[in-house]
This record gives sequence, structure tokens and C-alpha cells, in this order.
Amino acid sequence: MFNLPNLPVFLLAALILLRTPGPAVLYIVARSLDQGRVAGLVSVAGLSAGTWVHVLGAALGLSAILFSSALAFSVVKYLGAAYLIYLGLRRLMSRNEIREAAHVQPQSLRRIFSQGVVVAILNPKSAMFFFAFLPQFVDPSHSSVTAQLLTLGLIYVSMALITDGMYALLAGTLGGWLKDRCSFLRAERYVVGSVYIGLGITAALADVKHK
Repeated sequence: MFNLPNLPVFLLAALILLRTPGPAVLYIVARSLDQGRVAGLVSVAGLSAGTWVHVLGAALGLSAILFSSALAFSVVKYLGAAYLIYLGLRRLMSRNEIREAAHVQPQSLRRIFSQGVVVAILNPKSAMFFFAFLPQFVDPSHSSVTAQLLTLGLIYVSMALITDGMYALLAGTLGGWLKDRCSFLRAERYVVGSVYIGLGITAALADVKHK
């Protein structure tokens, strides 16, 4: 029977990550401020479509690794945990990348959508993130790993559509504050960085307990 044993933990982790704005959200906010809510929502759709490509690639690749070797899959999980910790430390030390992501040039709606897709697909950090993030919530003993990975990826992208869409709709009143408030930028670094590190440590310790 198909099930997701770690779904509650995954939902909580995904929600924390998605509710804390990063460069992609501020890009969406900037689009909404410059060209209206429709442009913001179109940018959300484009980024989500490109992100799904990474989810699909991660799911198929991780499934292939498990089928070849259970040990290899465990190694990938450890490497993924280490990579999440690295992302957290890097986010804690970052200062300017969020401000730089908020500057965009006006484009047509078709261009905005295609640009969002291309930006998401060509971002190697996104591919590495899903390759590291998704395996932490998969239990090979319960059901098809491929089905678990694809379902988790679909849930994440669907949640991103909702949360990012909310930012696009609210950008008219909150966008300027989100982009310019220094205290917000500092809080964003600390919250997201801590979540990444916590996910990595939890995943690594969970694997140790199963040995």
C-alpha cells in the first residue's frame, strides 16, 4: 500500500522554507511591484514549472541509485544531509544576494513565464537542493521510492504555488517593506539557514539510529 511515513515532518519543513522569503520570492515581489499582480503570478507559474523539472530529475535519479544499491542510496542521504548543512551555513553568512535578486527589468507576460522556467531549470542550486532534500523524507521499506519522491516533489511545488502566489498578490502593499527592511533580511538569513542546518543534522542522526 502506498504511503508517506514522513509526510508530517516533510510538510512542516517545506512550509517553514516556503514561508520565509528568499531571492525567488523577492524576484516575484519585484515583478508584482513593477508590472502588477498578473506579472507576479505569471512569474510564479514559470518558476514552478521549471522547479518541477528538477523534482522529476531528482526523483528518477534517486530511484535509479536505490535500485542499484541500498548502500549507495544511504550515501546519497548522508551527502544530502551534509549539503543541507552547507546551504544553511552559507545562508547565514550571506548578505547581499537577496537585495541583488530584487532588481528586475520589465518584460512581456510570455517573456516573464519563459524566463522563470529557464531561470529555474538552469539553476544548479535547485537541482542539488531537491537531490539533497527529498531523500531525507523517504522510507524505502514502506512503498515505491519513485512514487514517494514524485509525490513529495508534487506536494512541494503545489505548496510553493500557493505561498508564492500569496506573495505576488500581497506585493502591492508589502513588497517595498520586504525588499528594503534590513531587519527582515537579517531574520530571513537566520531562519532559513537554521532550518537547512536542522534538516541536515536530523537526517544524519536519524540514519545513525537505524544502524
